[in-house]
Amino acid sequence: MAQTEVLIVGAGPTGLVLALWLAKLGVKLRIIDKTAEPGTTSRALAVQARTLELYQQLDLADAVIARGHKVPAVNLWVKGEAAARLPFENVGAGLTPYPFLHIFPQDQHERLLIERLVDFGVTVERRTELLRFTEADSGVIARLRGSDGQEQDCEASYIAGCDGARSLVRESLGTGFPGGTYRQVFYVADVEASGPAANGELHVDLDEADFLAVFPLAGRGRARLIGTVRDERAERAESLKFEDISGRAITHLKVHVDKVNWFSTYHVHHRVTEHFRKGRAFLVGDAAHIHSPAGGQGMNTGIGDAINLAWKLAAVLRGRAPDTLLDSYELERIGFARRLVATTDRVFSFATAEGRVADILRTRIAPVVFPLAVNFEVVREFLFRTVSQVMLNYREGPLSRGVAGHVHGGDRLPWVAYDGLDNFKPLARMEWQVHVYGSVGNQLSARCSTQGLPLHVFNWREEYQAAGLARDALYLVRPDSYVALADPQATAAALDRYFVDQRIQPGSLSNRAA
Repeated sequence: MAQTEVLIVGAGPTGLVLALWLAKLGVKLRIIDKTAEPGTTSRALAVQARTLELYQQLDLADAVIARGHKVPAVNLWVKGEAAARLPFENVGAGLTPYPFLHIFPQDQHERLLIERLVDFGVTVERRTELLRFTEADSGVIARLRGSDGQEQDCEASYIAGCDGARSLVRESLGTGFPGGTYRQVFYVADVEASGPAANGELHVDLDEADFLAVFPLAGRGRARLIGTVRDERAERAESLKFEDISGRAITHLKVHVDKVNWFSTYHVHHRVTEHFRKGRAFLVGDAAHIHSPAGGQGMNTGIGDAINLAWKLAAVLRGRAPDTLLDSYELERIGFARRLVATTDRVFSFATAEGRVADILRTRIAPVVFPLAVNFEVVREFLFRTVSQVMLNYREGPLSRGVAGHVHGGDRLPWVAYDGLDNFKPLARMEWQVHVYGSVGNQLSARCSTQGLPLHVFNWREEYQAAGLARDALYLVRPDSYVALADPQATAAALDRYFVDQRIQPGSLSNRAA
């Protein structure tokens, strides 16, 4: 019987990121996928700023940026003309190292992740299917059918279902998938085109209740058309061709299509499973939650799930935390998934509402009000924080304690950079660490030393105060760069109490050289 510590079912972006994090931390794993090869088409495009920040820990961010496309602006079109242009190049300046909207198609994204995974000596086992699994006291026993058609058992300490909306892992757990299905049919077309809407910017047509947008891709004239149809064409989604939907893009957005590389249609659901964990099995990404593509949140949320789970699995497997730490995965991620589904559902429903009032809001009011609103910095910042996921926090989570300045336990550590210094650089090491902005007391310094807890002290500057950090406070940062404990008194006792209460041993989670 083949043995491993974690069996990952599904090799989309979520499963691959989970595998990468675990591999970097030295966890023994297998990742299987029933497909013969990685996808050559994709629907997910946007890589949000928070994902890029987390990718710094995998040394992936630069490669994603180099291979993708920064979106300079978003254009709103009405009656065949561009009605408003919203600059987007540095909308999040000062908030993150990645203050922009970035496009990197999922198929290329997957190939990059696979390349990096091979560097850790891990390859995706293709044409390998999970048939069933059972749980024992010490782990799970999964029945697999390999590429040769032979069946074998795999014993693993934990199993992670990253196997998408039709997850066998979820069906086996019986955690349900409540929600619904949008009546619109979505279509995606990867094209080579020319015209004003093929200029490397994002273009959205507001004329009709059916959604239509042109997303830029890397390379001159390359674009992705994403839209919906709800008329009689939606009744024959399986037989739809590009010619059936291309007229609107040509007429409304003046897109001249030179070549169609691929075209696909699909239905979209809005669902969240009842539980993300059951025993030694976990649901991650689309296996746990699916929603409309509004805001480019889906793939990024799945990646966030994977990273939240990965360090906790490593801590438990290395004996640095009890199994109950893994309960915090569901507690921290399920609330966000439910809010995300509700939010994207409202946004999509507004954008595709029918009727005269909806038409007036879309075609007359939105092109005027939205550009005026985003002229205000506070509005731009709120929109960017929300869409980029840098606003996501775990303040109500079981691992979060205290407040210092404007930073709460559970918040993403605020990013501050000046004169070539960057307080995110220490986060490249996936480990518990303490940050102090100002001066540190001898007792705290000694305690960090005896516990093997890295201590990073930054000379106080006004920039830290502007970011919400408190002078001389203690910020205990988790391996996934969220603040676990914020203590304005910066006492060693507060640090001790946190680890005792959580039954966590600080220090490196990795059995690999950094």
